[in-house]
Amino acid sequence: MKLKYCLAIAGFAMAICSCDEGTGNIGMSLTSSNDNINVTTKEFDVLTASFIPDSVYTYNNELYLGCVTDPETNTTVASSFMMQFNMMEETHLPDIGQITSLEDGKVIADSCNIYLFFDTNKSFGSSTTAMKLRISELSHPVADGVHYTSFDPVKEGFIREGGLSQSYMYTYDDLTILDSIRTSSDYDPHITIRLDKPYTDKNGVSYKNYGTYLLRNYYEHPEYFRNSYTFIHQMCPGFYIETTDGQGMMSYFLSAQICVYYTFKENDEEYNSYLLMSSTDEVLQTITVKNDKAALSKLVESDDQCTYLKSPAGIFTEVTFPVEEIKSAHMNDSLLSVSVDFNRINNIKPLTQYTFSAPKKVLLIQKDSLKTFFEQNQNYNNKYAFYTSLSKNAYSFSNSSDINNLIVKMYNDRIEGLKHDPNWVEKHPDWNKALLVPVSEITINNSTSTSSTPIALTNEMGLTTTRMKRGTSQSPIKLRVIYAKFNN
Repeated sequence: MKLKYCLAIAGFAMAICSCDEGTGNIGMSLTSSNDNINVTTKEFDVLTASFIPDSVYTYNNELYLGCVTDPETNTTVASSFMMQFNMMEETHLPDIGQITSLEDGKVIADSCNIYLFFDTNKSFGSSTTAMKLRISELSHPVADGVHYTSFDPVKEGFIREGGLSQSYMYTYDDLTILDSIRTSSDYDPHITIRLDKPYTDKNGVSYKNYGTYLLRNYYEHPEYFRNSYTFIHQMCPGFYIETTDGQGMMSYFLSAQICVYYTFKENDEEYNSYLLMSSTDEVLQTITVKNDKAALSKLVESDDQCTYLKSPAGIFTEVTFPVEEIKSAHMNDSLLSVSVDFNRINNIKPLTQYTFSAPKKVLLIQKDSLKTFFEQNQNYNNKYAFYTSLSKNAYSFSNSSDINNLIVKMYNDRIEGLKHDPNWVEKHPDWNKALLVPVSEITINNSTSTSSTPIALTNEMGLTTTRMKRGTSQSPIKLRVIYAKFNN
């Protein structure tokens, strides 16, 4: 095609993408007689169905703990997590001769706490609901790599037999803290887990408490504290925290810290201080989600008029595109744009304070690319992965989403596959399928402004659910396509 024709089509595509929602009346009126471009529009039928993943890939940045009842299935959804701790590089404590926290002439910790800081705005449930957690020490570090929500440190044998293990009752509103402190702007909501009971390490050495174990080893084996790797592999492989009792609260945790408190003397003055270790993105965190797959299947089978989006690790919506029909209908035309709306069905039950909200953001991704997309922490690319937000009660992929690229990719994948294998379609039954997946963003703050930029998308780990209009052969979802070609 001549260069001026290429430029004409590109310009025309930009003109169409700038138009509003309606495309049914687009025709030659949008072009000049010199362009000599023929424009046609057509609608195709899209089919959808609910898809229940076994589990989803988890990323370090979202930790949830709790147990709630899903009102649609009347079954429980529980989240727990494993966390490791990050030693700050070049950590230094006072000279051992300055430590005044002593017992029988040996260094001890005055106390040791784990603090779990949570975000009330992203948590779910009543602030007065009583919950019970258990914290368990790992026997060895969980290896870096790919981890899914089905990963269970207990079943996988990561819990240290005879190691630190204790339970703790908590609520959102910690009523043991003075109201004046808890309601102040400087207060960060948190759970305090006190590790002040006697502790015996993996070598059978006993200590007054877990903090004493850390302090004494700091002075006896400073090489263990050189960096995060040596600390995790020699001292603290990590902890697993799970809900063991209570229902009705799901907490979103921002961070966790171990604080070992001690006193020391300098220039004849005594000071209180602490050794700090944090659970951050630089070390491994995994999330375990337990939900009733049988109940989810029953929910899906009970209503053939809708599909679902449900997180965490709940239900996706599978989309089957009529790729061959789209391409064969206008084989010699340019595919300018493809747009489709996936409409929500409002809840029948009235909304309450504790109703799960609909996913705010979803990813439309080629089904065969789902695994690598999340494992490689990718961002949407408008090639096989497309991103949109809930608007006007629908998840819409309009002209600006460029999902025509997905149709072309699926078609080309099929053509190339059949060149090498006549049975390619049978071996790749999902070649023309995509998934709608609830997601959240990983962002970085911009240095020149107060805004942030999304750098990757992750599976949504919060509690969300919505019903979607189902596309069936009797009542399909309509996909709108705009074609164009030159009349020469």
